[in-house]
Amino acid sequence: MVVANKDLNEIKKDYENLLRPIQKRLIVCAGTGCVSNGSLKVLDQLVKEIESRELDVLVKLEKCTCRDELIHISKSGCQGFCQMGPLVTVLPDNILYNKVKPEDVPEIVEQTIMKDQLVERLLYEKADTKERCAGFKSIPFYTRQQRTILKECGFIDPEDIREYIYFKGYEAAKMAYCQFSAKEICQQILESGLRGRGGGGFPTGKKWELTRIQKSEKKYIICNGDEGDPGAFMDRSVMEGNPHAVIEGMMIAARAIGADEGYIYVRAEYPLAVERMNKAVQQAEFLGLLGDRLFGTEQGFKLHVMEGAGAFVCGEETALISSIEGNRGMPKPKPPFPAVKGLYNQPTVINNVETLASIPLIIREGVSQFKKIGTPNSPGTKTFALTGHVANTGLIEVPFGTTLGEILYNIGGGITNNKGDLDPQGFKAVQIGGPSGGCLVEEHLNLPLDFDSLQKVGAMVGSGGLVAMNNKTCMVQIARFFMQFTQNESCGKCILCREGTKQLLALLDDVIEGRGTEETLVLMEKLALSVKKASLCGLGKTAPNPVLSTLKYFEAEYKAHVIDKKCPTGQCKALAPPLIIAEKCKGCSLCAKKCPVEAISGELKKPFVIDEDKCIKCGACAEACKFQAIEGVNS
Repeated sequence: MVVANKDLNEIKKDYENLLRPIQKRLIVCAGTGCVSNGSLKVLDQLVKEIESRELDVLVKLEKCTCRDELIHISKSGCQGFCQMGPLVTVLPDNILYNKVKPEDVPEIVEQTIMKDQLVERLLYEKADTKERCAGFKSIPFYTRQQRTILKECGFIDPEDIREYIYFKGYEAAKMAYCQFSAKEICQQILESGLRGRGGGGFPTGKKWELTRIQKSEKKYIICNGDEGDPGAFMDRSVMEGNPHAVIEGMMIAARAIGADEGYIYVRAEYPLAVERMNKAVQQAEFLGLLGDRLFGTEQGFKLHVMEGAGAFVCGEETALISSIEGNRGMPKPKPPFPAVKGLYNQPTVINNVETLASIPLIIREGVSQFKKIGTPNSPGTKTFALTGHVANTGLIEVPFGTTLGEILYNIGGGITNNKGDLDPQGFKAVQIGGPSGGCLVEEHLNLPLDFDSLQKVGAMVGSGGLVAMNNKTCMVQIARFFMQFTQNESCGKCILCREGTKQLLALLDDVIEGRGTEETLVLMEKLALSVKKASLCGLGKTAPNPVLSTLKYFEAEYKAHVIDKKCPTGQCKALAPPLIIAEKCKGCSLCAKKCPVEAISGELKKPFVIDEDKCIKCGACAEACKFQAIEGVNS
């Protein structure tokens, strides 16, 4: 058992001694995705199976008098390859087993633990060559990435602070408190070029320096873990997989601005992240890494974990502050900015999870090392949640400047059709940045993804959601999906956002349901620009982005809806082509007799058909049909 206020080097040495007798280690992915697919049942079965063979197994790493052939089983956070979970890693062999079920455990133990042989069927199989890949170093999904923030997420035990310390954890915090002044820390972060990973891309060092120079006896640091974009789970995964990196980043930020108290604001829908952040704070307090007189200095830092109310708007700085203060999460006009007047009217820095987790790396490894990755104006890496019509979905991390095509086709493995099969010609668009972002299309496949390049094409990095869509996706419905989300999440404080998003949603419904006209599209664009310009906060200002970007790149698809009254993808039921269902049609000919434009033909006692070009969708046929065999008309 560790002792409070023990030196970091002593903790590392003690932990290293515990590792010596371990012959093999099995790491079971225990991120939310794998847990929901049964990974904890796999872990329990591994323990039972190994114990049944009278082998020495440790789940909690502590001093043991067993023989020097221990098997250590531990949990990790998200290992990234969500498509293939539950995942089990075997060390030191660097084997990765995917889609592991409890019934696979006896074979894993027998072959891999007892005989040092592979269980071939549980290895990843390349779609093109059918080659089996034994581990991370041979799976394209991993080899094409550059994992820094996520490097330890799928490896270390997130519930054991000693392992984080063993891999140089809290060394950067010690440097910040013992070697550098507050001004020097701010300068390092400014020189690094680190920009906020929460969406806006504001220079982190500038934000810190603006807060540092404020004259106040009380200052705060807030971690924004209120990740709410549909399909996004980057921050959740970091909090679940490497919570101490977030804490260490907050400690350094607190030292830089002169804060002695902080809040980690986590959305309530992330119970595992809340649990692990709370446990991490308690462990850090126990070791004296949080509290008073940190690292023997006069500075102290107290940290609270707070569950958010679940409102998307609370991701906005001023709304988040209101929520922490116990008020309804609603944005306030700026200025004053939080750096001047934030939490409880005191100077406050708010950074998102990924930004804070980047800080220890910069301080520990140096500014020049950080800037070697990425682009000059967007240094470092960015995590993305890759979802949608792509072969390999999951959590990825790439240097800024990586092209969209590299992510979709090399890391993601290619675009899939609605049956899940690869479709080389199937790419249609990617929605980047969630409800606040925009669409990228085929002409953007070679676009380097960084803050400036995306801004030039009317999109944004956002928090890092990437939703791939194939050519069977209706872009009008995609725009409606995101507009429905932002309309529901609008706090209602300003009229443009409250009423404008509601009216945009109604106009999109008109288009989808066949009531739209060309004037509808003109009005929609005009209204979207007004909402974007005059809304109070970032939610309203970016809410029209999906509408504007789809109108820009898929104008023909919108016009097909309003002029031809057809959905090119066949996804809009109200605009679906008229159809007589052959299995239901009895060939009675009643529908043909009632059709005023002679659009229906066929032979008695055989299924009739509708000529789509002649049909006026009057509904006379459907009304006459006694067998409900007709779809796609106004019955």
